[in-house]
Amino acid sequence: MISVRNIYKYFGKKNELKVLSGVSCEIKKGEKVVIIGPSGGGKSTLLRCMNLLEEPTYGEIWLADKLLTPPDPYLHYEVIEASNTYKKMLLENKEAKREDLIKEIKEKDLLCKREGHNYKKELKQIEEQYRININLARQKMGMVFQHFNLFNNLTVLQNLMLAPVQLKIMTKEEAEAKALGLLERIGLLDKKDEYPSKLSGGQKQRVAIIRALAMNPDVMLFDEPTSALDPEMVGEVLDLMKELADEGMTMVVVTHEMGFAREVADRILFMCDGVIAEEAAPDEFFGNPKHPRLRQFLQGIL
Repeated sequence: MISVRNIYKYFGKKNELKVLSGVSCEIKKGEKVVIIGPSGGGKSTLLRCMNLLEEPTYGEIWLADKLLTPPDPYLHYEVIEASNTYKKMLLENKEAKREDLIKEIKEKDLLCKREGHNYKKELKQIEEQYRININLARQKMGMVFQHFNLFNNLTVLQNLMLAPVQLKIMTKEEAEAKALGLLERIGLLDKKDEYPSKLSGGQKQRVAIIRALAMNPDVMLFDEPTSALDPEMVGEVLDLMKELADEGMTMVVVTHEMGFAREVADRILFMCDGVIAEEAAPDEFFGNPKHPRLRQFLQGIL
């Protein structure tokens, strides 16, 4: 479903702030993956890279068999071997092993240093064969944010109908019928003509979730969906998320809700210092943590 391949993410004019350091993971269809870890560990950045709200500095993001990012030459040996850099190094050292030359080129970033960003026809072929427009890909990936991101100048119903109609996925009539059905599902049909400012935090987040569902996504990404809510409102949002999980929705959730992680997750990833330090099924993750940082983290919150 989603394949994250050796993602690096830097911020700053000179890339002085490294937030992700070679992160790779696979999200399978129907899987529920929860990402936890200390603040600043890279959790939200990884999630935002998955649908290119943040573009990775290096690495690739795939959705099914479609490439969302520009192809990374260092992930394709055929591109490296077609470069002048590789050919010159092989000519200078004919006894060198193929894998050693490729490793040196990758570690020293020699393609960028010696050849700019022109990696010849092999890279273009990868892009032409696999690259997909990110806006088309985002239609398949629902995103739920910490602070709801509803349009305050639109009613609840208008918020739900906006994207399907503007992107011409549905007619206005189809989008309205879909929106009303979703509002009825979460018990907020009577709020359809209200503006977001009139809703509680829990109601706003539930509307934000069904707004994403209105696009009929294949996968849902949740970025700390309960962290901005008052404690008494957290349950209503988590209950809706559990319903989606029970229905087989593919989900990636960044959260601090350990109970939700235990109950719903197929796998839990622990991120710190820009890497996935540990991953396991819930019983193993909580019952037998191996990484020292994970043990320390769990001791502080459980």
